[in-house]
Amino acid sequence: MKKMFVCTFAILCLSANITAQTTKDVRKERQEMRKASKSELNEKASKAARKDAKKLTKEGWITAPGALPLEKQLDKSYMMQMEYDDDMYPKYLMGEAMSIGENYDAAKMQALELAKQNLAGQIQTEVTALIKNSVANQQLANEDASSLTQSIMGAKNLISQNIGRTITVMECYRIKTNKNKEVLVRIAYNGAMAKAAAKRAIQEELNEKGEEIHKKLDEILGW
Repeated sequence: MKKMFVCTFAILCLSANITAQTTKDVRKERQEMRKASKSELNEKASKAARKDAKKLTKEGWITAPGALPLEKQLDKSYMMQMEYDDDMYPKYLMGEAMSIGENYDAAKMQALELAKQNLAGQIQTEVTALIKNSVANQQLANEDASSLTQSIMGAKNLISQNIGRTITVMECYRIKTNKNKEVLVRIAYNGAMAKAAAKRAIQEELNEKGEEIHKKLDEILGW
């Protein structure tokens, strides 16, 4: 009984240490992100971002009070689009959309939903490219690739439903002549999470295709 108590106590202590370490790591990561954000805020936006921001401003686009300036939003968006993982898969995928409404919040929500649909289309494109690449590298037979491609092309709505939390990297609006608000948003989604969303969607389409093709899907998407 005493040995069991000692073992239980040791496990609890170990769990507490792991939790404390995890919390410490998360806090450290957030502090580093905050420091990087402050540094980035003080830096001058890229020439391309300043040029595009000037063009958007001429077209009547403005940012909401308290939001980052357009050039900063664009700069962040461009930098995120240039990041790739070790497999040369985009670290972030981007979706963009516009919506018009009498109410700003309603127009924004609609734009975000449309951006998610656009993002789902981007995920489709990237995963289809991975499937084609696997055929070129002789990792996958043509018939299996065809089956997976058909599944991914028919799973856009399912992918959209499986998309989790996105990052809004750009948000601006302009007022139309009839006083309606036109909202433009650009969202980013983690590449690994995008592949996970695609995998879940394809698996729903492949429920009757057998276990073997599911394993091949895991290999293609890096699982």
